[in-house]
Amino acid sequence: MPDRTPEPAEGERQRYPLPSEYGPARPVRRVDDFEHLDGEQPAVTLRAADEPAPSEPVGDASGAEVTDAPGVPGAEGAEVADVAGAPALPAQPPEPAGPPMSRREIREQRERERAAAKSSRKRPPRSTRSRWIRRGVAIAVVVLLIPVAVSYVHAVQRPGSDTLSVKTVEWIRDHGGNGIVNTIERWWYTNNPPPVGGKPSAIKVQGTVSDTTSKPHSTAPPPTYPEIQRIPPPTGRVPTPAAEVEPNEGVWQPTGRLVLGQPAVYTTYVRPDAVHTSYFTGIMWLDTKLLKANYVVGLEQPGGGPNPWGSQIPPDQRDIAIAAFNSGFKMDSARGGAYLDGQEIVPLHGGAASFVINQDGSANVGVWGRDLNMSPTVKAVRQNLELIVDNGQLNPALQENDTNAFGATLGNNVYVWRSGVGVTADGALVYAGGPAMSIIALARTLQSAGAVRAMEMDINTDWVSAFTYQPQDPNVPGSPIVGIKLLSNMSHDGSQYLQQNSRDFFAFTADAKVVTPTTTTTTTKPKRAKQAK
Repeated sequence: MPDRTPEPAEGERQRYPLPSEYGPARPVRRVDDFEHLDGEQPAVTLRAADEPAPSEPVGDASGAEVTDAPGVPGAEGAEVADVAGAPALPAQPPEPAGPPMSRREIREQRERERAAAKSSRKRPPRSTRSRWIRRGVAIAVVVLLIPVAVSYVHAVQRPGSDTLSVKTVEWIRDHGGNGIVNTIERWWYTNNPPPVGGKPSAIKVQGTVSDTTSKPHSTAPPPTYPEIQRIPPPTGRVPTPAAEVEPNEGVWQPTGRLVLGQPAVYTTYVRPDAVHTSYFTGIMWLDTKLLKANYVVGLEQPGGGPNPWGSQIPPDQRDIAIAAFNSGFKMDSARGGAYLDGQEIVPLHGGAASFVINQDGSANVGVWGRDLNMSPTVKAVRQNLELIVDNGQLNPALQENDTNAFGATLGNNVYVWRSGVGVTADGALVYAGGPAMSIIALARTLQSAGAVRAMEMDINTDWVSAFTYQPQDPNVPGSPIVGIKLLSNMSHDGSQYLQQNSRDFFAFTADAKVVTPTTTTTTTKPKRAKQAK
């Protein structure tokens, strides 16, 4: 057949028309050798398996380059020839090659191939035992979290004026998270200290309103009041530690409702120290002869005990409500106790600073066991730490950087909201509260206001509150009362103590004591008759 290679003669070997030399061998190139190539220049060109290789020059024995090599497949322009001079077949045109791939495209393609290989792997079937173990662990976790969730929901649903954030923080503290809360607060107050210098806003004079015994729109002549007992009101200006005195700073102003025509509360404002001059500390002076002090236990603090007022100023006392302010620390931090109506709610501590209310409504501040003792005349006792002012002098144990002896502040920051109460030499009460105060600044403020003995009460933003009360509309009989904050930047509004409160507080109602006239009688002894001798 013409297309077959002729058989060789006997004794001869089959010969094929092959090139005598393929040229020098080329070294194998790795992918790393292409690192120098530009990202746009392909390092490797991929082709289909059946696609012919690109033609390369083939040299002859003399080293000359041969462009057409008959019988060599893939030589450009060559024809595929049969051996032994068989007629050549026309070469098949090569399939068009795609655009070359860059090194980045090659890498992405490899990543896709690896991902496809991983997804194609079949996971070994999980045993029934392992599935039940995982389900059991999940059920146990849920069961353990149910009491926690119930406790938290119960805490945030409690009545009172505390915000959700305050209730949440208190719940975390009560359940072992005190360190977590302190760490967060320490970071916040360290990075947000109170500003230094500056001037405060102008002092607003509140003034007095209608008498608790007056009748609006009455055509009767002004009532004639009986002579009542009262403490001489404060007249001396409270000194300010600031270099420049603001208008009305330290000047006492009669405030709130009158009691039998007489003001029972006076207020004023001074700077806490000479550094934080953009803040005011509010001071409230209360006449204990015109007022009756009442200790009101909260829903949570001090924890149990008699609660005749239901943790709020009850509606039947609001017509005569004059003022109110916060109590002391939580009992687990107060280093003291609480007593009301014959029941010791928390054991009292000897030597602790004590706010004592007698059965007649009068109040006093002193050291338990030294200045004040238990007797039938005592109605209530609330203790908190130690005195900060004693015998008119600051407690020597006070330190400017204190964070423990007189209560751990928010984040151990000494300049925070603080409050305190003291008693003057003539028996009046003095309350002070405000921001950016150290323990020494609080003690000096109470001392400057006339306190001879004083104690620190609660501290930090959410727990310092003080109000005076007045009718919403003095000209409307039976108008509901509203609370006026001692400082406008106190966190709670005036309704705080007009609804159930989580913590204990002190409320003061009108209770004037009428002066009882004293009469003197003289008796003369009859002259004895002279006896006859």
